[in-house]
Amino acid sequence: MTTHAGRLAEPAPATALNRARPSLGSRIASGVGGGAVRVVLLLVGLFWLVPTIGLLLSSLRSPEDMGGSGWWKVFTAPSQLTVDNYQKLLENGDITNSLLNTVLITVPATVLVVVIGSLAGYAFAWMEFPGRDWWFLAVVGLLVVPVQVALIPIAELFGKIGLFGSIAGVVLFHVGYGLPFAVFLLRNFFAEIPRELLEAARLDGAGELRLFARVVMPLGGPAIASLGIFQFLWVWNDMLVALVFSDSGSQPITVALQTQVRQFGNNIDVLAPGAFISMVVPLAVFFAFQRQFVSGVMAGAVK
Repeated sequence: MTTHAGRLAEPAPATALNRARPSLGSRIASGVGGGAVRVVLLLVGLFWLVPTIGLLLSSLRSPEDMGGSGWWKVFTAPSQLTVDNYQKLLENGDITNSLLNTVLITVPATVLVVVIGSLAGYAFAWMEFPGRDWWFLAVVGLLVVPVQVALIPIAELFGKIGLFGSIAGVVLFHVGYGLPFAVFLLRNFFAEIPRELLEAARLDGAGELRLFARVVMPLGGPAIASLGIFQFLWVWNDMLVALVFSDSGSQPITVALQTQVRQFGNNIDVLAPGAFISMVVPLAVFFAFQRQFVSGVMAGAVK
């Protein structure tokens, strides 16, 4: 009996040993958060910034230096750096006007999408009205409509009502195509707000507008910031819509740089600083609001 009992008790130490020894998968998972991975991620981030750094250094070199060697030459010959290209850029009326047009297009298109999308998202999430679910399905269905499908019909419509070739026409197109995604994103985010919180605010006498401004908007800040960043980047970097709906007086920086390209890029002294300014603004916006962006993405992932 003792021997039999002893034999039954023999596997216990092995089982305890197996439990104490982590598996290969757990060891790999624990090693992912180590310092080596952080170094790799840092190197990847620096590698991602190489084109931006190269464009910046190229914009600070003369056309002769750019034609004779690569941008990395400045590390051995820093005397090549100059701001003459940016002075020529400021003297180029087409580029400076296009920068102003880009701001006049991007800011209203972003603000209108965020405001209208927030109001519509709240309405679809918490207000009762006839056909609410069917209207929301129609909005979701608009997400699959390609931009190219509507270019010609809307261009004809804008031509009939006098908006073709104007900044207002470009803004309206961006707002129309940005709203379906905005409504879909914010409606799903607002729907996760606890109902008890909204009912408590209503018991305190808050109307729908006050409830939206005092309760929903602060809670939806991360999602709204994420939407604003997406919309800003999309409109600022857009070229297709601007090529179709803008003219020489309303073209943004992306179109202006394309029209400045001459044979073999002879005006690289203007294109390089213009392209860098066009690139650095979205980067600055993203890094300035990266915490809100990450919070919005993480909140949506958790919910």
